[in-house]
Amino acid sequence: MKVLIVGSGGREHAIAWKVAQSKKVDKIYCAPGNAGISEVAECVPIGAMEFDKLVAFAKEKEIDLTVIGMDDPLVGGIVDVFEKEGLRVFGPRKNAAILEGSKAFSKDLMKKYNIPTAAYETFTDPEKALEYLETAKMPIVLKADGLALGKGVLICQTLEEAKEGVKTLMMDKKFGSAGDEIVIEEFMTGREVSVLSFVDGNIVKIMSSAQDHKRAKDGDQGLNTGGMGNFSPSPFYTKEVDEFCKKYIYQPTVDAMKAEGRPFKGVIFFGLMLTPDGPKVLEYNARFGDPEAQVVLPRLENDIVDVFEACIDGTLDQVDLKFDNDRATVCVILASDGYPVEYKKGFPIEGLEKFKGKDDYYVFHSGTKFNENGQIVTNGGRVLGVTATGKDLKEARKKAYEATEWISFENKYMRHDIGKAIDDIHS
Repeated sequence: MKVLIVGSGGREHAIAWKVAQSKKVDKIYCAPGNAGISEVAECVPIGAMEFDKLVAFAKEKEIDLTVIGMDDPLVGGIVDVFEKEGLRVFGPRKNAAILEGSKAFSKDLMKKYNIPTAAYETFTDPEKALEYLETAKMPIVLKADGLALGKGVLICQTLEEAKEGVKTLMMDKKFGSAGDEIVIEEFMTGREVSVLSFVDGNIVKIMSSAQDHKRAKDGDQGLNTGGMGNFSPSPFYTKEVDEFCKKYIYQPTVDAMKAEGRPFKGVIFFGLMLTPDGPKVLEYNARFGDPEAQVVLPRLENDIVDVFEACIDGTLDQVDLKFDNDRATVCVILASDGYPVEYKKGFPIEGLEKFKGKDDYYVFHSGTKFNENGQIVTNGGRVLGVTATGKDLKEARKKAYEATEWISFENKYMRHDIGKAIDDIHS
């Protein structure tokens, strides 16, 4: 088989790395890819939103399967475009990707089908939003309705902060049209857990749980980012939580989408909050998380191409999804100092060769490229996902942080407390 992967981040590197292990696949392309992805795939200079060029490329190269990694093309309808041309593609159609593309849609869906989530209101008029805040309980959460690179969520502690947040999202348009409509949501307390799942339109099969660290700085301080690190499995995702979510969240979501005439095929990412009143949905994503993919896919024991095809064909019930439950994985993001606001790019990266031939250690590239001298240099806010597997989370965490020392580049920045909750449990 020939496989095309669309995207350029750490998630797409993890997908390409996993696809490369398939006995069915002998050629992988990635558009546009990055320096790390080029080790397992041929990168082609086509942007993720250049649908016509991607279709033409898939036809020219006789691609057997295209895997869409990123949210923007999914929400933009790339799957519909590929299907119309008779091309085989993994990911939800546009009318199903709205589950991520519009927070207002997903909240209304949960309300209609009694899927547990935080109480909320939606607004298209900033004046009405400000009026509502006067009577709301603080802290409170503001969410841009559309896609905002994982950064369109503001947790506001005071009324003044919340009013400033409405201004930022709706008036100053910090995230462009994503802030035309906003969701104002009650603030939930508890632990966050991410659960990725494969879906074939009818049934859902859960991958291993993971736990993300969204804030830029240690101690969960600073701005929201796309994710500064992750670990899997989450010790807080217990058997009881799993049973509750399967009954009241996972399958009901898939059934709701089907009932709405929007059957979902692909990956649903369930962002959960384990509240004192039980698990509730924080958000849905319509694709693999980043960096969740980097900690979950190393523990997947199936041939991932078989799973992708089962989702497309509606035969997921025939797949026995297996994960290495005797191992745990931790990913620490090496970022450019200043991320997620302002940062410099183009610094040479040293030490990548130290990962070669080492079991249990991986380095997934998020923001890298080759410079004119053929050197790998930084090319983004999140640069690398340094990932390690161990016999338990404590060992995996120790190994991941050791491996961060192998890499050096100017303005390298990371959090030092990824998975600290694990140490708290073990101590």
